Formats: sequence, C-alpha cells, structure tokens
Amino acid sequence: MKFSHKLLLWTTIIIALTLGFSGYYFVNYVFETSLEREVNQALDENSILRFAFETAALNVPVKYDLLQNSSVEQIASNLETSGQGTGRLLRISDEEKQTIYVSDGFETDDELLSVAEENQYSYRVIQSGDRYYIQTGSSVNALGRGLYLETLKDVSQVFEERETGFLVYRRLMILMLVLGIVVMYFISSGLTKPIRRLMRATREMAAGDYSYRAKQVSSDELGQLTQDFNHMSEALEQTIDQLEDEVQAREDFVGAFAHELKTPLTSIIGYADMLRSRKLDEEKSLLSANYIYTEGKRLEAMSLRLLDIIVTKKEGAKIQKVPVDSLFEYLRNMFLPNESMEFVFSYEQTYVLADASLIQTVLVNLLDNACKASDAGSRIEIGGYSQEDGYRFTVRDYGIGIPEEELSKITQAFYMVDKSRSRSRNGAGLGLALCTEILALHDSKLEIESTPGEGTSVGFLLLEAGKEAQHEAIHS
Repeated sequence: MKFSHKLLLWTTIIIALTLGFSGYYFVNYVFETSLEREVNQALDENSILRFAFETAALNVPVKYDLLQNSSVEQIASNLETSGQGTGRLLRISDEEKQTIYVSDGFETDDELLSVAEENQYSYRVIQSGDRYYIQTGSSVNALGRGLYLETLKDVSQVFEERETGFLVYRRLMILMLVLGIVVMYFISSGLTKPIRRLMRATREMAAGDYSYRAKQVSSDELGQLTQDFNHMSEALEQTIDQLEDEVQAREDFVGAFAHELKTPLTSIIGYADMLRSRKLDEEKSLLSANYIYTEGKRLEAMSLRLLDIIVTKKEGAKIQKVPVDSLFEYLRNMFLPNESMEFVFSYEQTYVLADASLIQTVLVNLLDNACKASDAGSRIEIGGYSQEDGYRFTVRDYGIGIPEEELSKITQAFYMVDKSRSRSRNGAGLGLALCTEILALHDSKLEIESTPGEGTSVGFLLLEAGKEAQHEAIHS
C-alpha cells in the first residue's frame, strides 16, 4: 500500500473513532442529564403528593379510629383529578401492600413496592412495550395507617430524543467522514509529492545517473530532506568513501539526539499523565507543570547543543558556577518516583564549574544505565564529594556488572555489552558515548570500575569553584 494511501486510511480511522466516541459521549451525556432531571421531578412530585395526601387525610371527619379505605380512595381520586393534563398515574397500597387505589393505565409489577421501606423514597426506570416510565415510591403516614404511594411518569420522549440524537449524529459523522476523506486525499497527495520525486531520483541514481537531482517543492522537513538528498548525491559524485563518512555522521547524530530526547520526554509524559489521571492540589499541579515547562525548555536548548557536540564538536561548553545540590535535586525529582529501585543520595554541598544542562545529561544517562543493569528493588548509590583536585561524582549499582574485556569498548557509539537486555529496556548504546563527548568539553572523562555479578561504579571529576588548582586531566 502506498504511503499516501496509508496516511489517508489512518487519518480516516482516527477521524471516525474520534467522531464516534465524542458523539456517543455527547448524546449519552445529554440523555443522562435529561433523565436525571426527569427522575428528580418525579421524586419531587411524589413528595408533593405524599404531603397533599397526609394533609387531606387530616381533614377527613373522624368517625373511626383508623383511616378507611373508602377515604383513601376518595383522596387518591382527588389527587389524580387535580393533576389532569400532567399524565399523573397513582397507586395506593395498604400496610399489607395490597392495592387500595390504582389509576387507569398504571400497569407495572410490584417489584418496587416489595422493597419499599418506611420513610424512604425509591425509584426505578422501567419499559412497558415501547414506552418508558419512571416509577417512584414512598411511605405515607395518615391517621394511624402506614400506606404506600407510587407514581408513574412517562419519559418516553427522553429516550426518543436520544435515538434522534444518535441518528442525526450518525448522518453528520458520515458526511464529515466523506468530506474528510476528500480533503485528506489532496493533502496526502501533496505531502507525499516530495517523496515521489525522491523515489524517482533514487531509481535514476540506481541506474547509474548520478547527475540527476530531485526538484525541491517545499521548504518544510520534506523539502529539507530533498535538499539533503541532493547534497548526498553531490558527495556521491565526488567520492563514495566521503559519502559513507557523512552518512555515518548523520546516523550518529540522529541516534544520539533520539537517545537524549528520551529522558526529558519521559518526564514530560509522566507529569502530564499524572495531571490528567488524578486530581492534584494546586501546589502539586504547579510543580508538575513547572517540570513539564522546564524539560520542554531543556529539549529546546539541547537540540542546538547536541548539533554542536555530535556533529561539529567545535563549540565549547558554557561553563558557569553551578550549585551541586541543584544537580542532585534534579536527579531526585527525575528518579525517586520510580519505586522499583532503591536510590541513595549522599553528597557534599559546594559549587562546580560546568554547563549545568550538559552535566545533568551525563548524570541522567549514568543513572539510567545503572537502572537498566539492575534488577527491580536493587540499591543504586549516587554520591558527590570534594577532593584535592576537584569534585567527584559517582554512580554505583549492584547489577550485572561489565566484563573486564568489555570496559574499553562500552563508550563506543552503539556498543552494548548485553544487547538483548539493553534493547528490552530501551537502550540504544549511545548513552556513555554521549557522556564521553560532553565530559571532553569539561576536560574530564569517565572512570569505570566493574566486577561481573557484583555491580559497576562510574565517576568523573569536575573543577570545584573557589579552588586555585589548575584544571588538569584526570587519570583513571
């Protein structure tokens, strides 16, 4: 299936599902609201009739110790007559729940009556034939007798309105789908036009015509892709070897950039999901929103920084005076919500000279690798302390460890000691390679100690602010 057809198909499916669910929810919400209103009105009417019945019973001449059935029938008849034009239907039952008076058309069973309790209101929605009713019930105390008053209200119109609503919405949805398909057909065709041009250029080049260039028809990402393709073609004409180097460099950049996006996106998604899935107080809501905003800004800055680090490697880090506790507090907020691991923080408060955003990236990658190398519930220690030649950061886990022969290779891009374990935990083999590049900008490097089956300790040294010592290379 062509990509444009896939795009059209999936867009149609998404539109259909969205319209279907939203329409069902809207119509059903209106129906439930109307039905609830009718139920409340029916209960209010029952309450009014109960009060009117008890009041009328007090005005009956006292000839007997108890209210007679004939008087009950007379009062009930008067109540029914007073509601002419409202469709009011009544049924009065005695203490034994035997019918004393019932309106014509009051046709239902005794299920509600059988569960009626004194001084309580009850109701149910029933269907009789093609009609729907709300049946209410309550107890009545009149001149020493405990009677039961039931009413029946026709609410068929509410159900008919729901069916009409569904019918109208189905027709509207079909119309919207047809219009959407027509519009998306032209959109998908226009969006995939650069792809079709690239396909033709690829076929021409595969046939040996390396001078062929794809025409750029837009300035968006696909237009940029076309331009990059043409640059690639020019490089291919010059030398195959040079082209392979450029492709590799681009792949490294894309891989590292994707790896770097994962952690802040995880935080954004996690806090956003917490905001939408549970009701938080104002302070927690503001805190969550702040993390989302902070990580979003970090993504914006990191996209530019990674370009310099991975591709050009020309621009140095923006070294500033950074409080150590802000770095560890960032890690706490990122990883402590993960209850599957035991995180232990221990550090001395001071200031280091570093690019805070880049060092956060290093620490997050090291801590993320420690989690991937450890089983659920394992202990992970994150520390920091001053020493004579600077401030040392360490991340210690008690996981699977790294064989000695692998230690010299793990900082290579895409290299993974245990490929099956790393991929199962969303590893890409780029974390330590990225850390190495960032620390190189800080005149530092990773120091790794590991024993298979016992765990791994990874650390690095940064210059501590306020010290006069020169920034020297750190030796393992």
